[in-house]
Parts: sequence; structure tokens; C-alpha cells
Amino acid sequence: MRTSVFNAAARRCKRLCTGGCTRGVRIAPSSVMRRRFSIILGLFLAGFTIHAERGWRPLWNGRNLDGWTTWMRQPEPGSELPGLTRDADGKYVDPIGSGRDPLKVFTVVADTDGRPAIRISGEVFGELRTKASFKDYHLRLQFKWGAKRWPPRDQPGVPRDSGLLYHVHAEPGAEGRTWARSIELQIQEHDVGDLYAVGSAIAVRAKRRAGTQPALYDYDPAGEWTFFSQSQGSPGRCIKQPDNEKPTGEWNTVELICLRDESIHIVNGKVVMRLHSPTRINGDTPTIVTSGPIILQSEGAEIFYRDIEIRPINAVPPEFGQER
Repeated sequence: MRTSVFNAAARRCKRLCTGGCTRGVRIAPSSVMRRRFSIILGLFLAGFTIHAERGWRPLWNGRNLDGWTTWMRQPEPGSELPGLTRDADGKYVDPIGSGRDPLKVFTVVADTDGRPAIRISGEVFGELRTKASFKDYHLRLQFKWGAKRWPPRDQPGVPRDSGLLYHVHAEPGAEGRTWARSIELQIQEHDVGDLYAVGSAIAVRAKRRAGTQPALYDYDPAGEWTFFSQSQGSPGRCIKQPDNEKPTGEWNTVELICLRDESIHIVNGKVVMRLHSPTRINGDTPTIVTSGPIILQSEGAEIFYRDIEIRPINAVPPEFGQER
């Protein structure tokens, strides 16, 4: 009975195959089993891959800025914005504020190297913020620097600057701050992946650079736990390691993993920093922060963002697990 079943399967295989099967050759039962197993395994793996990719969804729709909102501070004096009050020295007094973009700082470009992108001109310091808040997620995006620069980053030797803020826990412009309280994954020439604790605190294993004053700290998986915070004159910065940024003008892929009280900064597929215990410090009692909106910064330099995607997670993806 078993032989007849396998022979029937072989006959069906011969009828369906073209080129891969030799007409008239009897297929042994073990061969059929191997082929059947290979087909089933292949379908399973393909389905698994498709299912995994389905976990991703666009955070930006590729057409407009629906789902995002803007806020900008006062422009630099060199920007012309009729109707916005200046003081006796020619400096703007009031911020542009929320939901207004008369200088087209945040726009959508239909074709940048073959795909749509968000263009941030950099002319005014400000934010492009998601309307939704996020918790326990894996974010990925691509960015590329443009050519345009604006004050105060228009001088030779000053690096182009932007940034990805996460775990945002303040309203736009609150407390007179340009940047909302948050954790920053720095996006700046030669510094992509650095940490800035923006009006907050967070712990990183780090090592102090010898002879630096004020002290500079590098991420070091074998280093001591160090809390970083923008307080008492400290910039709240930890420098990523290694440097995995591509040359200016090329597209870089940045990923951010946030799970419970842990976050991971990833640049072009390489983990450059692991962080723990993001902490809100402007309340009566310091509190761990594990969710919030996401912000892309406008900070004096033209930059393009594309392929912005996010997926929920309940574990760190194995390729970015703890270093051995």
C-alpha cells in the first residue's frame, strides 16, 4: 500500500514537472519524501518571512504629512517671515508655533533617488512629531544629507545636524524649550547614534575619555553604568561606538529598538549603543518613561528621510540581542 501511494505521487509529479523530472523514471519513495519535505519546508519558511515582514507598517505614508504635526521656534534673523514680530535688534520675538509652516521647512519630495522622501530644509529649528505615541517597538528609517545649510550651521567645519527624539514626554515649546524632554538618537555628521538625554536621564555602560574636561564618555559594553542627564552643566551626551556612518551624501539606515526600559541605537545594521532606564526628571519623583511620540528635528541643515517604518515587539530581535 505504501509503495502504491508513493508511485501515485511520482506519477503526479511527472505530469506536473517540466524539465526538473525525467519522463518515465520511477521515483523512489524516499526521494518523494525528501522532495515533499523540501517543498513544505520552503513554503513554511517563505510564509514565515512574509509574516515577519507584515509586522512592519509605514510610519509615514509616502504622500503627505498626515499623522504628523509641526512646531518651530523663532526663525534666525536672516529668514524673511512677514507678520512675525521682530525686536529692536531685528531678532524674531515669537515662535512660529504649532501647525504653521510658512517657510516650507517640512515638505514631501515625490522623487529622491527614485523614491518619495520627507525633506527637512533646516531653515528654522523645530520638530516634526508623530501624533501617536509608541511603546515596545522597532523603528527603522533611512536618511541622507542635503546640500543646504542655515545659520548657525552654515559655517565651514560645523557638522550638519538633525536628530531622532523618542520617549517624548512634553508638549511642543513647553517650558520655553526648543527640544521637548525626551531621549535623542543623534543624527549629526560623524555622530550618528550618539545619545543626548534631552531634559531627561538615562543609563549607559560607558568609559570616560582620558584627559577630557568637561568629561567625554564613550559607549563601552564592558564599561561602568553611568547616568547621563542635561543638568548641572552636563550636556547629557554619550558617544556611540563604533562609528558605522556612511559618507555624507549616501543613504544611511537608522534603527531604534525600545522595549520596556531598554533601548538600542543601530546604524547601518550595527548596534552602536544600548541604553537602560529612561527617566523623567521634571516631576516630583523621577519616573521611568517607556513610551511617547517620535520627533524628527529640523536643526540648521537640509536632510531627507524615507522608508520610515515601525513594528510592535515583545522581545529584542535576535540579530540585535545582547553582545557576547
